[in-house]
Amino acid sequence: MSTRHELVVLDDEAAVARRGAEMIAEAAREAVADHGDFAMAASGGHTPWAMYGQLEEQELPWADTAIYQVDERLAPAGSPERNLTHLIAALSIGAQGSLRPMPVDGADPEEGAARYSELLPLRLELAHLGLGPDGHTASLVPGDPVLEVTDRRVAVTAHAYQGTRRMTLTYPALAEAERLLWIVTGESKREALAKLLAGDESIPAGRVEARESEILA
Repeated sequence: MSTRHELVVLDDEAAVARRGAEMIAEAAREAVADHGDFAMAASGGHTPWAMYGQLEEQELPWADTAIYQVDERLAPAGSPERNLTHLIAALSIGAQGSLRPMPVDGADPEEGAARYSELLPLRLELAHLGLGPDGHTASLVPGDPVLEVTDRRVAVTAHAYQGTRRMTLTYPALAEAERLLWIVTGESKREALAKLLAGDESIPAGRVEARESEILA
């Protein structure tokens, strides 16, 4: 599948966060109106945390919404390294019930990945992705064997990345999503963004396939 990305350049990170929240809310309302529920997957990052903090204003159908995780560090509950810690802080108490956390603090991460794969819906309506300066997205990081996983929807990195191993959705799981929403801000990501737009498979993000993909930058 050849992926075409629609790039939308906004004034600043605040505008990116605001538009991202609007797009999530629009997708949620459409999905619930169409078939009764909405499932998405969330990544971490400072701009996305601001985006999730604005969802309360968008009046999502929270009772029919499930927010899964794109990736998570193998770190203790409540750790500032955990994406979940920041998601909880960004969402209202009522919205927190929609979270479906990755089970990363068990004794067997591989078993946790298998359980999370069973929990995931067959298809996510939307997956939010970020982009690192090195071209990684989710926790599909350069040089790790996780990049070659094709028989599982959720996997664990073989090596530590920036100090911790990670649990992540794999390429097959991301390819199943109806829509990808990329949030890419910061000068350090300019080169990686150019490669993503060019479909350059030398970076992990360039190998992500999608039915529909929009980048807010």
